[in-house]
Amino acid sequence: MSAPLRQAPNPGSSTATPRGAVAATGLRLAVRRFARNRLAVIGLAVIAVFVLFCLVGPYLHPTDQTHTALSQVNLAPSTGHPLGTDAVGHDELGRLMYGGKVSLLVGLAAGVLATVIGTLWGAGAGYAGGWIGAVMMRVVDAGIAIPALFILLVISAILTPGVYGLIVILGLVSWLVPSRLIRAETLTLKNRDYVLTLRAIGGTHTRAIARHILPNAVSTIVVAATFQVADAILLVAYVSYLGLGVQPPATDWGGMLSAGLTAAYSGRWWLILPPGLAVILVVCAFNAIGDGLRDAFDVRGRG
Repeated sequence: MSAPLRQAPNPGSSTATPRGAVAATGLRLAVRRFARNRLAVIGLAVIAVFVLFCLVGPYLHPTDQTHTALSQVNLAPSTGHPLGTDAVGHDELGRLMYGGKVSLLVGLAAGVLATVIGTLWGAGAGYAGGWIGAVMMRVVDAGIAIPALFILLVISAILTPGVYGLIVILGLVSWLVPSRLIRAETLTLKNRDYVLTLRAIGGTHTRAIARHILPNAVSTIVVAATFQVADAILLVAYVSYLGLGVQPPATDWGGMLSAGLTAAYSGRWWLILPPGLAVILVVCAFNAIGDGLRDAFDVRGRG
């Protein structure tokens, strides 16, 4: 009696491995590798602490950051004012929370905007290729040749932007580097079999980019966005330090550094040390997260 024939698994049956399951397995491996990176985990914890500090802190320590209080000018740290007060009587701890909210909002929003613009431009240039891609990348090269800080200072001096204006300006001057990264990734992905098959059966270029190239470049996009956020926070601090950022009574950490610089020479360290440390810690934390994400998504390093 002959043995029963075994049927090949149906791609639609439960015995086949769904593409979603493969993606989920890759994501779990990336999360596991990220969790083994101590600096990246510490950076993530630092960002979480600062987000809670800036969003929840004002409810636990309410202060008036709009009106001046000349009777409480330049007070040293005390029970009522843990970080003292500034030259117009604002509570420095409350101002650190308020300024951190602005710095994080501008940095995150500008970093995401720059990454979106750079991703679309780089994917379009890499997929188009030929003279179209060459012209698009010459625009990027010309933009990179001019320092982003210089462009930002010129525009800020002319427009004197608010919070949302800074987000737009930073996004428009910071998308160049992500575009080069995404273009390099697109040049590799557009020659893969699944993209060539789509084009052979008449699929549109938009579908090829949106459904195949960008989803497979998500690791590069996420890592680029993380570094863009850190760069945006630094750029905001630079511009505000020079007095071209958000205008009083609004502030950010760079504006606090600028306002407290003169007072620091008089021994009032509480006006410059907290915002300076906040900028350093947040920027280093985002860079550590970016390094961790880059290692987590690096297929060559997976064991």
